[in-house]
Amino acid sequence: MNVVAISGSLRKASYNTALLRAAQKLAPDLNIEILEIGNLPLFNQDLEDSHFPEEVHVLRARIKAADGVLVAVPEFNRAPAAPLKNFLDWSSRPEKDPLPWDGKPVGILGASSGPRGASFAQYDVRRTMGYFNARVLGQPEFYLGNNVEKFDADLNLTDERTIQSLQKFLDSFSEHVKNSSPTH
Repeated sequence: MNVVAISGSLRKASYNTALLRAAQKLAPDLNIEILEIGNLPLFNQDLEDSHFPEEVHVLRARIKAADGVLVAVPEFNRAPAAPLKNFLDWSSRPEKDPLPWDGKPVGILGASSGPRGASFAQYDVRRTMGYFNARVLGQPEFYLGNNVEKFDADLNLTDERTIQSLQKFLDSFSEHVKNSSPTH
């Protein structure tokens, strides 16, 4: 199954991106490709009307073609990071086109240096995905708090309990995608 993954963080040493790389290793039945969102301009309806970014067309097409989507949600000030919000806004445009998210199986996860594991930001993204009519995996949820101690210096996930939790999440996500396929 082909899955695209979005990290809402642009940071080179992003724990959310590292979480997606760990998912690539832990889910061999999923072909997970991490997409880049850092080249998107800030959403501006004037651009939508005059110079619609080609990057948005490409991202929307990749989402539409994928069997499922993983979204790694960083949290800043109890809200999704600005790059992720910007990506979500662009992904819903142009309004006249069908949403690439419609009926799409989505798994939401996130890492945070705080104890709540980006739970507030994940809630906001879940709400947005509901508005987009995506099929968001309900359970299990995956929140990684105090993330710094769960990775080594090269940002490899090393905490065994976290690896087991991520594996459980990915196994459920894989079933969610399989059960959402039109041939199922």
